[in-house]
Amino acid sequence: MSMLSGKTAIAGIGATEFSKDSGRSELQLAAESVLAALNDAGLTPADVDGLVTYTMEKNPETEVARALGMGNITYFGRVNFGGGAPGAVVLQAAMAVATGVADVVVCYRAFNERSGRRFGAGVQDRGTEPSAENAGYAWYTPHGIVTPAQWAAMTARRYMHDSGATTEALGAVAVAARRHAATNPKAWFYERPITLADHAESRWIAEPLRLLDCCQESDGGQALVIVSAERARDLPQKPAIIKAAAQGIAAPTAMMTAYYGDDIGHLEEMTLVADQLWADAQLSPADIPTAIIYDHFTPYVLMQLESFGFCGRGEAKDFVRDGNVELGGRLPINTHGGQLGEAYIHGMNGVAEGVRQIRGTAVNQVANVENTVVTGGAGVPTSGLILGADG
Repeated sequence: MSMLSGKTAIAGIGATEFSKDSGRSELQLAAESVLAALNDAGLTPADVDGLVTYTMEKNPETEVARALGMGNITYFGRVNFGGGAPGAVVLQAAMAVATGVADVVVCYRAFNERSGRRFGAGVQDRGTEPSAENAGYAWYTPHGIVTPAQWAAMTARRYMHDSGATTEALGAVAVAARRHAATNPKAWFYERPITLADHAESRWIAEPLRLLDCCQESDGGQALVIVSAERARDLPQKPAIIKAAAQGIAAPTAMMTAYYGDDIGHLEEMTLVADQLWADAQLSPADIPTAIIYDHFTPYVLMQLESFGFCGRGEAKDFVRDGNVELGGRLPINTHGGQLGEAYIHGMNGVAEGVRQIRGTAVNQVANVENTVVTGGAGVPTSGLILGADG
């Protein structure tokens, strides 16, 4: 069991609205979300002495601190690999708090990803700097594999071949996400559910992925406040205890292009994270009534359900077909609508939904949630969390 288990908590969450054109700078989005999270926790910018974000974040810690009038910062850190980072930023914050390096750490992610730099556009315009990262992309871009959807399609095709999953199984994931988003006023697709027929009729992006298999592009910001569990008990909100947090780089792996392993239809890095989480929290899938599964592309949701043991290898297609991932099912997932339905904020809004489920304040609240799993991006070095109720 990890020495961190139960020592820290998420005490505050805050976000901007989620849109396709925020009309303001990314720094303003970051500042707004951080201030909202601090207000939620009953704290002020002056209380903050730690900041953690993503390597892809364009808002430097210095600028966020200056914009909000923070004092001295004793810890700051960043996590690589884009969507693989949401659990990892919380892990870094928890380690800083548990070891006394900082007392109040804020994690944040903010961008104009729809109205500004659109990740879905691909990497064909990357520079030619002779770096190790660019060398990796050089194996694929000459062959036209340049976008995240194209990278994911290769893995998805193999998974579907191995498991027998069809596009209907992918559609079940998308339908569940949009059904949950349709009742969430903060979701971009509020009051806009879809059917399996809608999914089947949506245009191809990169076979076997259709438009409705792909997460949306969003403008917005999300922040979290991490403090000790003891301090959290004295703050206004019900604490979401960090029972486990883990990262994983499996061998061999890559940035969504790990096509050379022995079993590319299985998420080795996510299984590595899952095994750590279960061991550290001393829990099992049977203890989890709802989960936040990173849904950048629908096939990866099926693969993660299997990596975490919510169903057996190759059985996720049947699990989602039977309605288990919708409200009233065995494991409602992404009750906020996920990145398919609420917003794509690199998974940080998913962590916030996990907190709301523990608090009992989610729009689509699952009954008696004592523990929940939150995952980071799949197909990349990744991370995950188990959040739980206090006591």
